Amino acid sequence: MTLRILGACAFVSSIVGITMEGWPKGAYDGLGIVASILLVVFVTATSDYRQSLQFKDLDKEKQKISIQITRNGYRQKMSIYDLLPGDIIHLGIGDQVPADGLFVSGFSVLIDESSLTAESEPVMVTPENPFLLSGTTIQDGSCKMMVTTVGMRTQWGKLMATLSEGGDDETPLQGKLNGVATIIGKIGLFFAVVTFAVLAQGLLNRKWQEGTLRFWSGDEALEMLEFFAVGVTIVVVAVPEALPLAVTLSLAFAMKKMMNDKALLRHLAACETMGSATSICSDKTGTLTTNHMTVVKSCICMNVKEVREPKDAISMCSELPDSAVKLLLQSIFNNIGGEVVVNKAGKSEILGTPTDTALLEFGLSLGGDFQAERQASKLVKLETFNSVKKRMGVVVELPEGGFRAHCKGASEIILAGCEKVINANGEIVPLDKACFNHLTATINQFASEALRTLCLAYVELENGFSAENPIPVSGYTCIGIVGIKDPVRPGVKESVAVCRSSGITVRMVTGDNINTAKAIARECGILTDDGLAIEGPDFREKSEEEMLELIPKLQVMARSSPLDKHTLVKHLRNSLGEVVAVTGDGTNDAPALHEADIGLAMGIAGTEVAKASSDVIILDDNFSTIVTVAKWGRSVYVNIQKLVQFQLTVIVVALIVYFSSACLTGTAPLTAVQLLWVNMITDTLGALALATEPPNDDLMKRPPVGRIGNFISNVMWRNILGQSIYQLLVIWVLQTKGKAIFHLEGPDSDLILNTLIFNTFVFCQVFNEISSREMEEIDVFKGILKNYVFVGVLSCTVLFQILIIEYLGTFASTSPLSLSQWFLSVVIGFFGMPIASALKMIPV
Repeated sequence: MTLRILGACAFVSSIVGITMEGWPKGAYDGLGIVASILLVVFVTATSDYRQSLQFKDLDKEKQKISIQITRNGYRQKMSIYDLLPGDIIHLGIGDQVPADGLFVSGFSVLIDESSLTAESEPVMVTPENPFLLSGTTIQDGSCKMMVTTVGMRTQWGKLMATLSEGGDDETPLQGKLNGVATIIGKIGLFFAVVTFAVLAQGLLNRKWQEGTLRFWSGDEALEMLEFFAVGVTIVVVAVPEALPLAVTLSLAFAMKKMMNDKALLRHLAACETMGSATSICSDKTGTLTTNHMTVVKSCICMNVKEVREPKDAISMCSELPDSAVKLLLQSIFNNIGGEVVVNKAGKSEILGTPTDTALLEFGLSLGGDFQAERQASKLVKLETFNSVKKRMGVVVELPEGGFRAHCKGASEIILAGCEKVINANGEIVPLDKACFNHLTATINQFASEALRTLCLAYVELENGFSAENPIPVSGYTCIGIVGIKDPVRPGVKESVAVCRSSGITVRMVTGDNINTAKAIARECGILTDDGLAIEGPDFREKSEEEMLELIPKLQVMARSSPLDKHTLVKHLRNSLGEVVAVTGDGTNDAPALHEADIGLAMGIAGTEVAKASSDVIILDDNFSTIVTVAKWGRSVYVNIQKLVQFQLTVIVVALIVYFSSACLTGTAPLTAVQLLWVNMITDTLGALALATEPPNDDLMKRPPVGRIGNFISNVMWRNILGQSIYQLLVIWVLQTKGKAIFHLEGPDSDLILNTLIFNTFVFCQVFNEISSREMEEIDVFKGILKNYVFVGVLSCTVLFQILIIEYLGTFASTSPLSLSQWFLSVVIGFFGMPIASALKMIPV
C-alpha cells in the first residue's frame, strides 16, 4: 500500500517538475523514487521466487517412495515412479498402495480406503474382492498385487488432478512478527502525519505572512509534494514489511541446509517449533540403534549358546536333536514376513524387516534351505505382527497331513501361552515351574545385555483348521528363545548429552522388554540414576494425579502400545506445558506424531502413514540428525531476533530525527529517495544478511525458548536503546555543528552537510549490522567470512553507497564528498561497534 502511494507521489512530482523545469531536470525527483520502488520490488520478488523453487524441490523429495517389486522374475527395489502395469508389488502393513491393481495372494489384508471414500471402516481384500486402489493404505496383513494402472489414470490420480496442495499457513513466529510490524506501523503512521502537518504548517505560515495563500508557484507546489512524499516515506521506513519475508527467507535457507544434513521439513513452521522443543520422545529401534540386527545368543531346547560366528551355529546344530532343528527351521522360514530371493547377479539376497533378516540369517547359518522349506508345507493362514498383539502367527498344512500353528513374538507374551517345552533330548515335556523360571531368567539375562528377545513356539492342531478361524493363542510348545543384538548408533550418546545440556529432556518409548530398554537407555545416556523406567500396562493404570507426578521423572517406557505413547505426549503438552517432539516409524505411531508439536518420521524405516502424519522426515533415521534440526530451529529464532534488533534501531532513529528536524528547523535532513535506500539496507538486504546466519554450537548451550517467551527480550532492548542514543547524538551534532566542524561555506554547504549526515547514517547501519551478528557475545567477527551472503550484502551496500554519493547526485540529492569527509563518515559509523561491545557488558 505504502509503495503504491509513493508511486502516485512520484507520478505527480514528475508532472509538476517537468512543467516547472522541463525535461529531464524536472523528472529527477520522481524518477529517483520510481527507481527505489523498483529496486525494493525486484529484490523481494527474486527472493520469493527462489524460495518457491525450493518448495518445488521439497515436494519432489516428499514423493520419493521406493517399493519392493518382482519384474522379469527378479525381486528388486524400485521408485514408485518407475512402476509399470504387469509388475508384481509386495505390500506390507503401513504401506501406501502406489498404483491401482489386483490382489494376487496374501493373508488377512485390511485396507484403509478413507483417503478415497472417506469410509473409516477398513475393507477386507480377498480373491473375491481383489481390487486395490492407489492412495489407500494397508492396515493389516501382507500381499502381492499386480499393477493394472499407474500415474494420473489411477483413481488417486484422477482425484489429485482436481486439487493441488495448499500453501503453508503462517508460522507462529510470523504471527508474532506480524503483530510487532503492525504496532510499529501505527506508531510510524502517527509520526508521519505529525511530521507532514508540521512541515506543511511552516510553508502555509510563510505564505500567510506574505499574503500569497491563493497564488501557488510550481516550486511551492513541489515543496508541498516533497513534504507529502517524506510523510509517506516515514511510513515506509517505519513499517518493517520485510519481517515476515525474513522469517520465510530464514526458514527456506534453513530448509535447504537441513536437506544436506539429512532432515526434510514437510512444514516450514516445524523448524522454528523444533527450536523451542523442551522434550523429545524417541523410539528405540532404528533411531537410537542402527537397525542392523543379528542373532547373537539363543536358548534352544533349554540350552543357552552364543552364535556370533557361523561356526558357532554349525556346532550348536550338531548338538541339538534333529527333530528340534527341523521344528526350529520350519518355524523360522514359514512364520516370517521376509524372503530369501535370488537377485539379477544370481546371488541370494535376504529381504524383509531387520528382525526378519536377522532370523533368516540365523536359519540359513543352521544349514536351512528357505525355498525347500517353503515348498514342503502349504501356508493356510498368516496373522502379521502388530504393536498391539506383539506376536505373529501362521498355520501350515504339513506334507504328511495335519495342521500346525507357529507363533513368535514378545518373549513374555508367547511364553505365557506355552504349556510344554522341548528339553535337551528333544522330548516334549510339560512346562513346569523350574523350566518356566529357567526360561524367564534367560529372557532377563538376554535383555540385561541389551538384546531384543523373541520366543518361538508351535502347536499341533489335531482337530483340523479352517482359514476363517483365528490362530490359537494358548496350548503352545516352546521351541526356544533368540537374543537379537541391535547396536546403538555411533554418536547417539553425545547427541543425548547435547540435548541434556541444552535443556531438552530425552525419553525412550519402546515396545521392547523393560530390561532391554533399560540396558540400551543406560548405554545412550538417557536413563540416569534418579530416572524412572516403567512398562506400558502399569502406566495405563495410573490415575491422572499419579501420572502427573510420575511423568517428569519418567525416562523409559517399555512394552508400550501406541495409545500409551499418545497419552504420554498429551500429558506432556497439555498438563506440563512442554513443547514435545516425537519420533516414530510405524503406522501405529501416527496418533502420537499427530498429537505432538513436532512429529519426526523416519525416512528409511518409516511407513508412508507415519511420514504423512509427521512435520519432519529424518532421512537417515539417526537421532543425531534430530539434534541438528533443533539447532537449526534455534538458529532461525535467534537470527530473526538479530534482524528485529537491527531494524528497530534504524526505525527509532529515523522517526526521532525526522520528527525533531521537522519541528525545529522545518526541513527534512534526508530526502524520500535517501530514506528509501536506508529502508532497502535495513529491510530487504538486512534480512538477507542476518536471516541466513548458519547455527553455531553455542546455541545448544542455552535453555529452549518454550511456548511463552517474549520475542523482544531485555537484551535486545538494551542494545537497541544504546545504539539509538549514539546515532541520535551523532546526527544532532552534525546537524547543529556540522558546518563548523567541516568548515563548510558557500551556496552548496547545506547540500554537502545533508550528504554527510546521510552517508554517516548509512555507515552507522553498516557497522551496526556487523554488531547485530551477536546479541550477547563481544566477538562479532567469529565465522563472518564463512557466511558468504553476509559478506556479499555488506560489500554491495558499501559499493552502492559510493555510487549514490559520487555519481547519482541528481537523483538522490547528494553531492560528491572529499576523502577526509568520507574517512570521517566511516570512522563515526565504526565507533558504533565499540559502543555496542560496551553495551553488552551491562547485565540485564
